[in-house]
Amino acid sequence: MLKGLIGKKIGMTQIFVEGRALPVTLIEAGPCYVTQVRLPGKDGYSAVQLGFEEVRPKILTGGQLGHLKRNSLPPLRFLREFRAKDPEVAEGNQVKVEQVFSIGDSVDIVGTSKGRGFQGGVRRYHFKGHHTTHGTSDRVRAPGARSSTTTPGRVYKGARGPGHMGNHRTTTQNLKIVLVDKERNLIAVHGAVPGAKGSIVEIKETRKQ
Repeated sequence: MLKGLIGKKIGMTQIFVEGRALPVTLIEAGPCYVTQVRLPGKDGYSAVQLGFEEVRPKILTGGQLGHLKRNSLPPLRFLREFRAKDPEVAEGNQVKVEQVFSIGDSVDIVGTSKGRGFQGGVRRYHFKGHHTTHGTSDRVRAPGARSSTTTPGRVYKGARGPGHMGNHRTTTQNLKIVLVDKERNLIAVHGAVPGAKGSIVEIKETRKQ
């Protein structure tokens, strides 16, 4: 059965459950359209491709429009694929949140983390930094030595240091759904979700219970 949707992060708030205030993230989950069903005999694996968010046709390329017109679907901006052994859906179907998820389900949410630009080692990797005395007052946030001279005579690949921070694919695992609003296509998950407000996320059945 298909257990996945594309959504848009709305923001964070809190709701009260049995007298406790829970921090939750609101996500506009769907409605999505089934744009393609992949089968083991034809494609070598079983999966469902979903489309989300209608846009003007001129936003998409000719190939994208042709792919959607096969099933008489509207222009959809985002396409994502979800593995499903027995998807129980057909191409052209519309999938809504109440058909896939319910209160109490555990999900993994995949998004793109907020970009922080170029950051130093103290912020990026929590380096301690140097002392502020004995001639090092201008080296407080410097990373220190990266390697040695003759051997190896270079910096090992993957060494931690200053560089681009954030803006990468991130998964938050095992979040519990505490609210499903089928009229507004909203779900609320207990906890934080990667990405900024308005960013696209993938909601999947959790892999680790």
